[in-house]
Order: sequence, then C-alpha cells, then structure tokens
Amino acid sequence: MLDSVQTTERVAEILNRHRGMEGALLPILHAIQEEFGHVPQEALPIIAQDLNLSRAEVHGVMSFYHDFREKPAGAHVLKLCRAESCQSVGADRVADHARKELGIEWHETTKDGKITLEPVFCLGLCACGPAAIVDGKLVGRVDEAKLTKIIGGLK
Repeated sequence: MLDSVQTTERVAEILNRHRGMEGALLPILHAIQEEFGHVPQEALPIIAQDLNLSRAEVHGVMSFYHDFREKPAGAHVLKLCRAESCQSVGADRVADHARKELGIEWHETTKDGKITLEPVFCLGLCACGPAAIVDGKLVGRVDEAKLTKIIGGLK
C-alpha cells in the first residue's frame, strides 16, 4: 500500500505524461486506474488543480463512468450485462443469482477479496445473451448453472 506522498508523486507523473493533451481528463483517469487498480480519492483534487477544473467536475466525470473504481477491485472481476437484450433472455435472474451466491451487491467485492461484481450496459454480444465478462474474457449464454461454475472457478 502506498502512502500519500508516493500516491501524489505517481499521480504527478501521470499528469506530466498527459500535459498539453486536449481532453486529457478521461485518459488521465484511465491511466491512474491502470496504475493503482482504482482512482484514489486523494488524486481527484490534484487532477482538478492541474487541469484547472473544479473537484466536483472531476468527481462527476469519474462517478459517471462505471469503469472507474473508487476502491481496488478483487482478484477477479465479473461483469454482467444489464442491457435490455440480455434482460429479455434472463439477465435479471442471472444477476440475482450472482449477488446471492457471492453475497455482495453491484460494485462490491467479496469479503475474501477474490471477486468484484460489476454491471455493464451492453457487451455487443446480444445474440448470445445473457452475456458476461470474466477477467476480460467474453462469455455468452450465461445461465445460473454456468454462472455457478464460473464463480466456483474464480474462488
């Protein structure tokens, strides 16, 4: 775990790499999340000051996009599609099953730190719904049984 000074230094390095870039906020947030595994709250005022934005603007952008995390993700990330196409073929049942089996809600991580559950809104796998992404790998036709097997493999 990094201390505040180390975090500030690494954020400053990322800001320097993006200096002069038009529309740099999103690339900066992505770079920080890649560096830390999340966007530390202490980074937001540093970003705001560097880009001459308000803290509210930076926080608003970060909280608007579901891919940005305020806390580190678990060892594995399970993303379930929440789009209408997947919902029409059982995604709500699959999502309920996932939350129950993992004992967590959306954007949470299991107590053992192994699995983070996140909603996504369309994976482009509509013909094979319900769809999921498991550690970056697309999975189609996910039902409760398949999800139980996936979760078992992640534990």
